[in-house]
Amino acid sequence: MANIFEFNGYKPVIDRSAFIHPNATVTGNVIIGKNVYVGPGAAIRGDWGQIIIEDDCNVQENCTIHMFPGTTVLLKESAHVGHGAIIHGATLGKNCLIGMNSVIMDNAVIGDECIIGALSMVPAEMVIEKRKVVVGNPAKVIKDVSDDMIEWKTKGTKLYQQLPSDCHSSLKPCEPLTRMPAFRPQQQDEYKTWQKEKKK
Repeated sequence: MANIFEFNGYKPVIDRSAFIHPNATVTGNVIIGKNVYVGPGAAIRGDWGQIIIEDDCNVQENCTIHMFPGTTVLLKESAHVGHGAIIHGATLGKNCLIGMNSVIMDNAVIGDECIIGALSMVPAEMVIEKRKVVVGNPAKVIKDVSDDMIEWKTKGTKLYQQLPSDCHSSLKPCEPLTRMPAFRPQQQDEYKTWQKEKKK
């Protein structure tokens, strides 16, 4: 069971198909839709405002979602939030990608199908139009998202959309093995980095 907490009369609302890792924490006025994945170490704090995570989103390991009082944080359908990112009082558009360890600040609006590079810092109030590639600290738009890029991103997000079902069916505590078994299944190379993908 994940760490789910009522706060000030607000209980999180979480669709049964979503998967919240037992080491994640969800507090207060939080609404989580279908097939959402929330990884270990994530902190989703709806204590001072509301957090809405729409269907098919993922919030990966050690992410933080929070806000100033009275604010609503919105992750629209299929938003993909990479490891260690911080979303503070912002809106993320449909099918966007927030790179690892990025920070998205208060009242920033990330447009649909945008790609925010790893370690980027999107300042407060910045509005980014649909389908832009954004990098840096402070963040700057450097180009448009191509059809190939969004196809690659969408394919990666589909892995995370399948992950809640896989976790519900197969994730369980266990004792570690003390030696390598003779036959250990090989995992499939079904998704490549963008650098490898664009060389095809």
